Amino acid sequence: MSNMPIPRDQIITQINDLLSKHGFDTSNIYDRSCFDLVARKELLLLLMKVLVNVDGFSVAHAQEIKRVARTFFGSPLLVGLKSKNEVLEEDVVYERHGIPVIAPSTLRNIVVEGVYPEIFADRGGYYVEIDGQIVKEMREQHNLSLKDLADQVHVSRETIYKYETGRVRAQPDTAFLLESILNMRITLSVNLFAVPLKEKETEVKKGEPRELVDLGFGVINTNRTPFDALAQAEATSRKAEPLITDLEKNRNQKVLHKMATNLNDLSAVIGTDAVFIMENKKAAECIDGIPVVHSWEIGEMKDPAEFLKMLAERRECN
Repeated sequence: MSNMPIPRDQIITQINDLLSKHGFDTSNIYDRSCFDLVARKELLLLLMKVLVNVDGFSVAHAQEIKRVARTFFGSPLLVGLKSKNEVLEEDVVYERHGIPVIAPSTLRNIVVEGVYPEIFADRGGYYVEIDGQIVKEMREQHNLSLKDLADQVHVSRETIYKYETGRVRAQPDTAFLLESILNMRITLSVNLFAVPLKEKETEVKKGEPRELVDLGFGVINTNRTPFDALAQAEATSRKAEPLITDLEKNRNQKVLHKMATNLNDLSAVIGTDAVFIMENKKAAECIDGIPVVHSWEIGEMKDPAEFLKMLAERRECN
């Protein structure tokens, strides 16, 4: 049997096929982005990066994928085969730079079987989170004192108390022994699909395109995505959805058309609008269905509402 590693592009294709067959809308594959593909099923939006060795996932990529995920209330997820020389185990959740990491088999179990992992890896080994309220309720139903239960599980009375009050995590063997004694599931599934919290970042550069910022948009440039920036109106009468934005930057028509393909693809899966911000004086109002707004037009606007109105008028252009 061959021991050759599975090529990364093959893993990505397999994951894309898996998600597509089980009700997810999936994007194209973006090999040089902080995410390889985006997938949506109902309210769940996944931004996924796939690596053979997850140690190759950089801090910069982690910051960017979290930034994009947070903007669209999505969940970043890293799928990989190994870390250093160790194979990632099935149904175990790892972590790199604040991003959850799982093996392809774990993803398959979630998508196909609806089985979510309970074990997570951390310094010192594997752990599970315990539902302390359930432990306390079942202990009392069995008429066991803290010491009675501690003696059966071979831990201290204080440890059982900490389990019940949510102050400490448990090793899997201890948790499974507790479950067998109490005859009840007490472990919690790992929350793989949390939206990243806002955190202090070192690489965020704000202010481009300047015209949108002056108009009242919050703009965050991106360096490792298939688009140039994220923009969101900061003060409107209604909550405006974030926009994915591309800039002209002296790009030729061939490049712009390719970027339009990416914008169409991502906006459809993410469920948001996309726009080109153009510097030139040409009268184009769209590129392959993506609305175009010119810098000089933005300069004549009074507030984000005018921009969003123009965007809506040009959204159906051909």
